[in-house]
Amino acid sequence: MDFQHTIETVGGYMDFAGVAVMVFGAIVSIPLALRGYQVRRRPAGSEPLSVYRSYRQLLGRSILLGLELLVAADIIRTVAVTPTFESVGVLAIIVLIRTFLSFSLELEITGRWPWQSQPAGSTTSSAAG
Repeated sequence: MDFQHTIETVGGYMDFAGVAVMVFGAIVSIPLALRGYQVRRRPAGSEPLSVYRSYRQLLGRSILLGLELLVAADIIRTVAVTPTFESVGVLAIIVLIRTFLSFSLELEITGRWPWQSQPAGSTTSSAAG
């Protein structure tokens, strides 16, 4: 087994892990949303999230993690093997698209861009990541 084949195998496992995280997250998010699990702690006296909104937040987090794993797999495959201008260009486009998706999902989940500070008085659950 040569180096290039090993890298391709590792990249394939990373791809599988990314897809598995998204599928597993979609399945596990259903009962969590139905039970009323909330990704962020809500201030006392505030209205609880709807099942739909809670599911969207949980699903969005699993998609974000899956996208990160898929980007890592692409980077491993492109950079570890002798990179060409074409393969690096394709990687750049893939990373740009997935970064845009990640930012969009983060905005949907939290209501703010990743570089914006958290609103005063809101706390994030340490278990939610």
